[in-house]
Amino acid sequence: MTPEENSKAPAQVLDAERIDRALSRIAHEILEKNKVSEGLCLVGIQTRGVPLANRLGAKIREIEGHAVPVGVLDINLYRDDLDHIRDHPVLRKTEIPFGIEGKIVVLVDDVLFTGRTIRAALDGLIDLGRPRAIQLAVLVDRGHRELPIRPDYVGKNVPTSLRESVDVHLKETDGEDAVLLVPKKAAGEGR
Repeated sequence: MTPEENSKAPAQVLDAERIDRALSRIAHEILEKNKVSEGLCLVGIQTRGVPLANRLGAKIREIEGHAVPVGVLDINLYRDDLDHIRDHPVLRKTEIPFGIEGKIVVLVDDVLFTGRTIRAALDGLIDLGRPRAIQLAVLVDRGHRELPIRPDYVGKNVPTSLRESVDVHLKETDGEDAVLLVPKKAAGEGR
């Protein structure tokens, strides 16, 4: 492999052990910031935010001895780029079987990039009630914000160029745990 080809190969940023360690740290930070787990709930953004929220919920249960509610939020109808998507958006279920009124809601997602996904998630949450506070936990913050959104809890900051993407693979959705930094192909390059 030439150095040029090698520079275009995906680079592993986090493996399964480091993902688990980052989630353990985030769970402790959530409890430390909020003092107790009462009145706290986790809401994972479809798709990869959901297993991350479930894992955080399990870690908080291990630490505190009791569970915090975990819900699922589909943001597709709240996206501001629906008219730019060629196909119709895939609608998934929003399942939040608990009230969020007056609660501290921790939104959970895999990667924070422009902030547009989180803006859509905020709109979706507000339609369900008025939480006391909304906090944001992400596994990876890659920068390049287009909106003034900042996470409260970050597993890893990964500075990227716009010619790279961050691919999160989770056992629940992809069969393995890994975070990869993947170079995007330049226009005119082969597949």
